[in-house]
Amino acid sequence: MSTPIPTLTDGAVSVRPIRLRDARLLERELLDNRGWLRKWEATNPHGAMSFDVRASIRSLQANARAGFGLPFAIDYDGEFAGQLNVSSISYGSLSSATIGYWVSERFAGHGITPTAVALATDYSFFQVGLHRMEICIRPENAPSLRVVEKLGFRYEGLRRRYIHINGDWRDHFCFALVAEEVPAGVLRRWKEGRVPVGAGTVPQAERDAALLPGTHLP
Repeated sequence: MSTPIPTLTDGAVSVRPIRLRDARLLERELLDNRGWLRKWEATNPHGAMSFDVRASIRSLQANARAGFGLPFAIDYDGEFAGQLNVSSISYGSLSSATIGYWVSERFAGHGITPTAVALATDYSFFQVGLHRMEICIRPENAPSLRVVEKLGFRYEGLRRRYIHINGDWRDHFCFALVAEEVPAGVLRRWKEGRVPVGAGTVPQAERDAALLPGTHLP
């Protein structure tokens, strides 16, 4: 079932439906940020992926019409800053989804990403009716790890060689929240300073395990 994609705003940060007319802005940001983004980008283990931005947007929109995703653009103070996708949406007894995101390097450090993730998660919980939201992050991705720490996503474990990123299969740390954990919302809990101490922290033993020779590829 298709789910409406709204515009959600908190202060200068907005997440809104991505549009075909964003293609030029999106392509420019992706090209300008190749060094910043390349090491975190999903790749195809069976060959090169095309760099057709309009086709990518159309694919995201088709996936949304089928009810499997919520593709957002992230704006900061009215300027295109990145993307956020709620993907792999399942309904019924599972009622879950995953979130992936990126912002341009020039917007880093402004609290944009945690705000966008909180807005999208709250909408998914309280409007779409999902029960669980998951975020999977490479162990080396310190900025993304700070996002889940700020918002209090629970650490759930290390997934070995989980997603093909930047040319190879990479380990990922998995984090999640369920709706019952945030009855007043992710954004409100964070803004009010009520995130449980230690939430989102990866145990040192798991950090060490992610770096064991032969199990993790740099």
